[in-house]
Order: sequence, then structure tokens, then C-alpha cells
Amino acid sequence: MQPTPLASRRGRLTLALLCLVAFLDFIDASIVNVALPTIRRDLGFSVQTLQWVPSGYLLTYGGFMLLGGRAGDLLGRRRVLLAGTSLFALSSLIGGLAWSAGVLVAARLFQGAGAALMLPAALSILTTTFQEGPDRHKALGVWGGMAGLASAAGVFLGGVLSEGPGWRWVMFVNLPVCAIVLVAAFRLIPGERRRSARTGFDARGAFLVTAGMLALVYTLVEAPDAGWGSLRTVGGLAGALVLLAAFVVNEQRAKAPLAPLEIFRIDGLGAANATQLIGIAGMVSMFFFLTLHMQGVLGYSQIQAGAAYLPLCGGVGIAAGIASQLLARTGTRPVIVAGALLAALGIYLLSRAPVGGSYASDLLPGLMIASFGLGSVFVAVTTAANAGVPADKAGLAAALLNTSQQLGAALGLAIFSAVATARTNHLIAGGAGAPDALASGVQRALLACSLTIVAAALIALRATNTRGEAAGAVGMEAA
Repeated sequence: MQPTPLASRRGRLTLALLCLVAFLDFIDASIVNVALPTIRRDLGFSVQTLQWVPSGYLLTYGGFMLLGGRAGDLLGRRRVLLAGTSLFALSSLIGGLAWSAGVLVAARLFQGAGAALMLPAALSILTTTFQEGPDRHKALGVWGGMAGLASAAGVFLGGVLSEGPGWRWVMFVNLPVCAIVLVAAFRLIPGERRRSARTGFDARGAFLVTAGMLALVYTLVEAPDAGWGSLRTVGGLAGALVLLAAFVVNEQRAKAPLAPLEIFRIDGLGAANATQLIGIAGMVSMFFFLTLHMQGVLGYSQIQAGAAYLPLCGGVGIAAGIASQLLARTGTRPVIVAGALLAALGIYLLSRAPVGGSYASDLLPGLMIASFGLGSVFVAVTTAANAGVPADKAGLAAALLNTSQQLGAALGLAIFSAVATARTNHLIAGGAGAPDALASGVQRALLACSLTIVAAALIALRATNTRGEAAGAVGMEAA
């Protein structure tokens, strides 16, 4: 009997490579956060423009994700992975050498575009390489755990690097990792021929979806400063929706659509993506507001704030391993629902952290409970969103899942920042001290995050319950 891909040394190395890509892309969404005060001083950012260091990455990451995913299906996934990694490495080098605020923001924009090529290509290579049920479960379990770990590890590494060799190493650290990815991809991932239908490439659809996603993410990022009721925000959202509606109409009529809409007929895919979008809005926002609480209220240094997340990293890894084993027995739905409720409970406990609280009694219990929820949700949602997807649309499915993640992150930060700011400003206007006002704003935002994740659990109740063996069988037939 021929060994399964994951049982071979080459298969395990391939999985390690693909998870390294995921770790690199996910970590760069959060690694700059604790270094922002230092970056502001060194490059002369204003308070208003500083947000574009993290948000610039998010904008192009989410905006180009669908285009990047479909490019992998049409042009070859290894080719697109290599192109994206090269762009990511070059922009990281320029970002580390940045001599002005504008150069750093531009580098972050190109970093996001590179990641949008890399991530769906890597995930689609994973789902087409590991097709047997148990193999795919284990592979997606490791992938999902890596995604959760990277979100927390980014804060820790950002603190260590910015207080050690300096904030520029937040960019430079990507270069050796990109070099490993480029060399290993040539050795481990077989090349693919381009599909012959290049002349039928849906250029109009590519323009509409990219412009619509860029407009949507940009408007969400700017909404807290511009105001939700401002003409700029309302007009931006309306324009984005018009572009995306035009994209849907175009896909229905195009002979060779960029994103064939029949992919949404696959059981469970729509609910999995909706769960991802709503759940991520609360989960990613937790890191932002909790870090703000640690540094602005509790007075933690950058490295102390980063180190506070280390137990969460361990919890996510343990939960991902347990969840990947449970999926074959229970299916994805119970794991998603239970994980989301655990994450919501953990974040609710964090929302009750007082101004003078301690790490051991007021932060650690909530962090650990949330970590088990995060690890479970990442693994189960990724499995559900890729089950039964034909091999020629694996890149599109991967892109849809990660687009949901980026939209959720942008939407959550925009909405919950408004919630926190309104509460903080109200208390300051009433004469409260800054630490108390900031803590209350963070508490209100974290409570909203918790309730949002409960909503994600309710959505998941309506999702198809995908089991590992079934998913693997469907994947093999489609391939």
C-alpha cells in the first residue's frame, strides 16, 4: 500500500513550508502594532497617518486576495507563490530601509499585495496535495493552528524586536524567511502548466472585484476618523457595494468568469465564510484592544505586552491539535460552535479587567480560555470552507476564506474602535481620569467583541457538518 503524502518526508516538508508561508503572512498583520510609537518618533508620522502602517497592509491584502487566489488556479500555484514571495521580500527590504513615512506606508501596501498572492496559493496547494480525509484533517489542523499562533506571536516578536535591535527588524526579519520559502518551493512543489484559456481571462471581473474590495476596506479603515455618518463614509460604502454588485452581474454573464458563482453551491462554504468574517471581527480586535489596555492602562513595556501573549500561543497550538482530532468524530459544526463560545467567554472575562488589576488574576484566565476557542475555530472553519471544493477552484476557495478574514478584521477594528472612542471621550468630558476612561472604553469594546463571536457561533449552527473522511473523498473525486 502506497504511503499517504503526509506519511512521507517530502509531504511533511511540504506542509512545513506551506505553514511557514501562512505564519509569515499572518504575523505581518500584527507584528508592527507594538512598534508603532517608536516608528512614529523615528519617521515623523502624525497621529492620523500612523494608522496606515498596519492598515496599508490590510488594505491591499484584502483588496487583491480574490484576484491572487484565482491567478493561482489559472497561472499555476507555485508560480504565483514565488511571485508573491518575491514581492513580499522586496517590500520588506524597502520597509526596513524606509527613510520617510511615505516610503514605509508604500512598502506596507506592496507587502499586502504580495501576501494576497502567497496565502491563497499556499492554502490551495495544501488542499490539493493532502486529499485523503485523515491527511487533510491533520494538515488543516496544523495550518489553522499556525494562523492562530501567528496572530499572538506577532505582538510578542514585535515587542522583542522593537526593544532589541530596533523597529526596522520588524521588516528585516522577513527576508531570511522569504529566502527559505523561495528555495524550498522550487524543491518541494511541482510546477504546473498554465491553463490554456488565458485569452478568456475575465479582466473586467478582475478590475471590478479588486476596485470594490479596495474601496470597501479603505472606507472601513477610515470610518472611525471620518465618522460613520459622513458623506465620505456613506459614499465610499455605496461605491464599494455598486462595484461588487457589478462584479456579481459580470460573473453571471462572463464566458470565463474570474470567480464562478457556482462555488457557493458547495455545501457549507457560504456559512463557513460568514462565520469566519463575523468571528474574526471579534477575535482580531481583541489583540488590538488588549494590547492598548496593557500599555495604556497597566503601563506594560512593548516586550512585556508581547510576552503576555505567550500562554495564549501555547493554548492555540494545543487546541488546534485537539480540534483536528475531533473533526473526524464530530464534524466541523460542533467544533466551530464550541470554539466560538469558548473564545467569547474568554474575551468577556478580559472585558472585566479593572484599571489596577494583575496579569495572573485578571488577564491570564481570559487569555487561556480564549486561546482554546481561537485554535478550535481556526482549524474547523478552514476545514469546512475547503471541503468538497474541486481542485481547479481550490485557489478561489482559499481566497474567499482569507478575504472573509481580512474584511472581518477591518470591519471589527472600525466598529469597535468607534465604540471604545465614544465611551472614552464621554467619560473624559465628564471629568474622569485618562486611565479610567481608556480602560472603560477598552472594556466596552471587548464586550462588543465577545457578543460578536457569540453571533458567529449562531451562524455556525446553520452550517453543514463536514466530517474529515467525507471531505477527503469529495476532494479526491473532484481532483
